[in-house]
Amino acid sequence: MADKPSRALVLYGDGLARFVDPTHTHLHSFASRASCGFLALPHPPPAENEETRVLREFAELLDSNEAYGNWGAKEKCTLPTIAERFMGMKAAIITDDLNLKSFGGKLGLNVLQWDELCENRYSLDEMPSLASGLLKLLGFQEGKILDTSDFDLVFVHVGASEKINDLGGMELVNHLVSNLLRMAQSETDISSRLHISVVMSYGATIYSDHIEFSISDIKPRNNSELSPIFPRQSYMVKGGKPRENIRQHCPMLLAQYQNAVTRKDMVESFSFRDFIENGGNLVIPADRFLHEVAFKLWKTPKYGA
Repeated sequence: MADKPSRALVLYGDGLARFVDPTHTHLHSFASRASCGFLALPHPPPAENEETRVLREFAELLDSNEAYGNWGAKEKCTLPTIAERFMGMKAAIITDDLNLKSFGGKLGLNVLQWDELCENRYSLDEMPSLASGLLKLLGFQEGKILDTSDFDLVFVHVGASEKINDLGGMELVNHLVSNLLRMAQSETDISSRLHISVVMSYGATIYSDHIEFSISDIKPRNNSELSPIFPRQSYMVKGGKPRENIRQHCPMLLAQYQNAVTRKDMVESFSFRDFIENGGNLVIPADRFLHEVAFKLWKTPKYGA
């Protein structure tokens, strides 16, 4: 835990986990210095379309199932905002998804446009300007920490079909990670105050995913004698009772890094197999994610999986 509250940036690759490949070297480098694990999701409802999936899974990250359940209801429903739930936390979302803009606004997130971060549209040469714009929102400028910031937490939502000039979703995330790490290297003042989370989801699932991306049998692989006493992960329990609706495949992949704060594990690449074999965080429910981040920001007294 840092001696001062952190400020957090969450890069959310919605449906991008399938497209990570060996060429995304910056993302793999990030995972190699981060603490890695999984965010378990509930089963989707029958015949869910893509627009609804995007909204539902983002609601899980915000622990806002009630808000999602009342989404589109004709009667007015008063729901607590993010600031009301987390000690005045100032949060924003950057997205091109119209439903997420509306949903985030109802939860008190400031909705920003990509064009607001810098004056130009973005090519690879302009990635440093985009990363600098993100850090400025959090009160980090030219390697220094400003006394005040516009936001404590910024979500960056990048969809699989998203394009910013010539940059596709994965390329955008990969190059953003590279520039953010360079700007927040250990020699700068901001390195121990910036908490970066990279979250990748699989999007809509198919039958083969049940086997290829299963988390139902995470056990110690190097010592079979310990397997019988390996404890049941707490992501399967809530309030002392088993969770009935946990999907045991295609969790979100999560890597978190903050210099001198997060633990480094043995992961070397941003991949399901590497996370399951070498990750240090194992599995937590997706609806606990925001609570964990808020704890780093000193906006909640405690969090728990």
